[in-house]
Amino acid sequence: MAAATSSSSSSSSAAAAASTPQGVMERRGIPAASFVEDVETYLRQAGLDVNSGLAFLQERLQQYKIVEMKLLAQQRDLQAKVPDIEKCLEIVATLQAKKALGEALTADFELSEGIYSRAKIEDTDSVCLWLGANIMLEYSCDEANALLKKNLENAKASLEVLVADLQFLRDQQTITQVTIARVFNWDVHQRRSKQVTNET
Repeated sequence: MAAATSSSSSSSSAAAAASTPQGVMERRGIPAASFVEDVETYLRQAGLDVNSGLAFLQERLQQYKIVEMKLLAQQRDLQAKVPDIEKCLEIVATLQAKKALGEALTADFELSEGIYSRAKIEDTDSVCLWLGANIMLEYSCDEANALLKKNLENAKASLEVLVADLQFLRDQQTITQVTIARVFNWDVHQRRSKQVTNET
């Protein structure tokens, strides 16, 4: 039983190696795929028959789709986070501007769903920021401004990386889908050739 498991693992490793281009092994944990030009050579080097080869490629394609769903969820979170941070920066800037002019800021805040109250904020030097996990800390306006700017830069940088990851991932899915089609078509051609040979 152990020998069979080892053999299966070796075949999967060989298939993964055969489907990975030289120099580009992965991007942030996402394994790369490469276009298979010679199906027969690919299967022979991987130590797989057609069915096993197709099963491996289908499994890899499914893994890509699962990772894509996770990355898309992260992207949605960041896309929602960036406007929130920008809005907070705008509020802090407004508070600082009002203080510099010696004016009070009138604001409506929500007490509960659908119920609001009006408040007048005068000469404030600090704000409270939600940090997540039900944690709120008080910062001076300058500290809050610096922290929010840093968080905005980090969020935008993370978003750029995610976009690049998703593009890389979609390229790998396309390559894998093309490889699946090539292996399937090669198998059909082989079967037809054998059938013609047997008939003659």
